[in-house]
Amino acid sequence: MRAIGIVAAALVVVMGATTAGAAEITVLSTPTMQGVLTDLAPVFTRATGHTLGLTLEGVPALKRRIEAGETFDVALLLPAAIDDLSKSGKIAVGSRSDIARTAAGVAVSAGAKKPPVGTSEDLKRTLLAAKTISYSRDSASGSYFLHLLDRLGIETEVKPKLLAVTGRSPVEAVARGEAELTVITVPNIVDVESVALAGLIPEELQNYTTLSIGVSANAKERKAAEQLIAFLRSPAAAAAIRSKGLEPIVP
Repeated sequence: MRAIGIVAAALVVVMGATTAGAAEITVLSTPTMQGVLTDLAPVFTRATGHTLGLTLEGVPALKRRIEAGETFDVALLLPAAIDDLSKSGKIAVGSRSDIARTAAGVAVSAGAKKPPVGTSEDLKRTLLAAKTISYSRDSASGSYFLHLLDRLGIETEVKPKLLAVTGRSPVEAVARGEAELTVITVPNIVDVESVALAGLIPEELQNYTTLSIGVSANAKERKAAEQLIAFLRSPAAAAAIRSKGLEPIVP
């Protein structure tokens, strides 16, 4: 928490402790950014007076909600989703900023022996040996995992053991003992006490995920939204972003 305190002090210097015209910023975000936003929201509020109204859901679901007309100020999604929504007029053209990058890893119960996943063959054997594997039915991580099985040539063997989850994280299924492991981006693993990171997906199979933010074309709190983006891209926020298993993209 000392790092968060340092961030708070630095942010006040960088942005100024201004609370006049405080607003609630409506944020639609992938769960991958949950830990970052949860930790940094109070810091941002102390420095600016603005609060965050946060909705967390997988990228495909959030994209559909935005396309259907849901109101918001900023969206934290994948770059391709931000670009598509810009083309369709839902996100302001030119407002996209890349915030962070992360890798995919394997999560197991905190009390379990960590299986080997360091090479393609290790990962293949671990997935074949697992009794139950959870994955998110409607998320970018879930789509990547299914593609990973296909690349490893084990889709047919593993499919009967899959537990597809919706409305919650597949990490939660591991934490509850419903699944032996899951494959998901690292930030979804590191903040859950009852699970552990067994290791990263091997480099040749790795999927590095860039997380981008964009401002709604009809943002009610545009100025406050732009302050939030500047904050998330500032060196002051970088340490907190790293602590959640992400690599900040600082301009």
